[in-house]
Amino acid sequence: MSRSMFSRTSTRSARRTRVLRAAAPVAVLALALTACGGSDSGGKSDDKAQQGASKPKGDEPEEAQEESGPMKAGESATASFKEDDAKITYEIAAQKIDLSTEAEAQKMVDDPKDAKGLVAATAHVKFTNKSGGVVESSPNVGMETEIYADGARGGLLMFASEDAAGCEDTVDIENWKAGESHTICQTYMVPAGAKELEVRWPEKGGATHSWAFAAK
Repeated sequence: MSRSMFSRTSTRSARRTRVLRAAAPVAVLALALTACGGSDSGGKSDDKAQQGASKPKGDEPEEAQEESGPMKAGESATASFKEDDAKITYEIAAQKIDLSTEAEAQKMVDDPKDAKGLVAATAHVKFTNKSGGVVESSPNVGMETEIYADGARGGLLMFASEDAAGCEDTVDIENWKAGESHTICQTYMVPAGAKELEVRWPEKGGATHSWAFAAK
């Protein structure tokens, strides 16, 4: 993904604007169909690359991927990801998922109706640069993180996680050297009554790494 031409101040301001992605109603519909016994459309065919309104990604998968896991919280997987001109090998470990209340979720969007029956789920994922070079600024690796609820993907709530406790704003990450770690979060809207949550990180041309969490 090409870097923005805006200044850091403008970028930070834009990141503070919470926008519920247009794909979210599709994700919610998929959840409803699954709950009614329909097929789970939240899998490979629901890839962000196939949704025109989805957020641009730094390194889009080009082919169907195998599943690995699910792992437990804190367990790590190793994967490669292209950051600008460097191919970085990361160690990736989903730490936890924080859930909001329905009332809190409704305050995160312009129209509370958009969040009816939903809660915000924030995945905390620790990324460690193992090798491949230095990530100069604003890493894209965290943008790949997805959250699934009862087998179907939620709706991405862009930029919300950057204000969450324990989460780092990628605008502030610079000169990320081998051996250093950062916690980068993503927030998705998921049904309030979901039983099982899953964090997924798809590796281009490889496995989709996943971590299972019980909804609390």
